[in-house]
Amino acid sequence: MHEVVIEAGRLERQYWNDLWRYRELFYFLAWRDILVRYKQTVVGASWAFIRPFVTMVILTVVFGKVAKMDSGGVPYPILVLCGTLPWQFFSTAVSESAGSILSNTALISKVYFPRMAVPMTAIITSFVDFLVSAVILVLLMGWYHFAPSIRILLLPIFVLQAFIAALGLGLWFSALTVRFRDFRHVVPFIAQIGLYISPVGFSTDAVPQQWRLLYSVNPMVGVIDAFRWSIIGSAAPLYAPGLMMSVLVTAICMFTGVRYFRSTERTFADII
Repeated sequence: MHEVVIEAGRLERQYWNDLWRYRELFYFLAWRDILVRYKQTVVGASWAFIRPFVTMVILTVVFGKVAKMDSGGVPYPILVLCGTLPWQFFSTAVSESAGSILSNTALISKVYFPRMAVPMTAIITSFVDFLVSAVILVLLMGWYHFAPSIRILLLPIFVLQAFIAALGLGLWFSALTVRFRDFRHVVPFIAQIGLYISPVGFSTDAVPQQWRLLYSVNPMVGVIDAFRWSIIGSAAPLYAPGLMMSVLVTAICMFTGVRYFRSTERTFADII
């Protein structure tokens, strides 16, 4: 007679092997989330275009027309959209992954699978939206007859950095939200504040030199700078200390996020 044991957590090597074994689960959960996100909406998946476009227009008016911020010779809408796309991916991914465990209570309380698959799926779903939204940038650059530089070949590296940063914080917030439900309200507030403390609507050249390294503690500062550097192809060199600070903070978020999530996930089924 065989006995099946459902575990909340496993040894590290077994756990990562399980993530690979359950890889099809990522596809099914991501597809379900995409369908649910746009179900019974009037414009459907067009929201993936509308949100970044409206954000770009507002920030262009505020920073480009009213505040008269310098764009370095680049059309201001392109400058803004190069910051809007990575930021919107990051903020949406973190917000969605923060509540992902609670949103899948029925699944988590009944069967075993690596719980980390749930917040990771939320990141993947947001990444799909990011890819769809990127079409706006392609069209906008065509409208302004602005060709990208050869540096765009490095863009996947910076996309990966944004993905890792979102996953690291997403793991933190998803685990904290299970234990402290207040985080359901805290995370959207943090994301809203983050829009204004990140260089989405302006270039980091506007930040005084003595503050740029400290400013780069926000991991999305280095990511947004790198996006613009690779897409716009500015003649100015990328601010290397800021990028390294961003990479360091991203690595710390990812490492500590994985450790904290793994240390608490065995209690999820009991708490929720």
